[in-house]
Amino acid sequence: MPEGTPSTITSPPRLPTRGCLLGFDFGLARIGIATGEIETGLASPLAAIALESSVARFDALSRLIEEWQPVALVVGLPRPLDGKGEHALESHCRRFADQLHGRFRLPVYFIDERFSSAEADSSLRSAGMRNWRARKKKLDAVSAQLILQQFLDTLHHATP
Repeated sequence: MPEGTPSTITSPPRLPTRGCLLGFDFGLARIGIATGEIETGLASPLAAIALESSVARFDALSRLIEEWQPVALVVGLPRPLDGKGEHALESHCRRFADQLHGRFRLPVYFIDERFSSAEADSSLRSAGMRNWRARKKKLDAVSAQLILQQFLDTLHHATP
């Protein structure tokens, strides 16, 4: 991966065998966040940030990054369902990843996030959360968990 830019995963990146990762499901209204550990290969939902100003969002992200001390960041990249062209939010996600990289000087990786929100909603419903408002509060963090888990699975299924 070039030092100065976020990278789309085409092959597993070279990361330490241990360390925390933070994963993001970027949205214009909310940012879902998950944490994961390289060694165990497991991701967990962490939080969702629903702050309007960019300054407030990045202040909250800064506190999380300081607390968790990740070795890298993973951003879900929305892709069109047919795989052609660009999804409406793709440029926003790329800008967000560039800002993360520029502010925190951590490697940032993209991973395809198609269906992560639908899968997260289905998972929450299956867990007994029938009320949409209750699910909505957890949806973005669970979606970030699925994004980060997919990235961790890519790392753990790579052949040495």
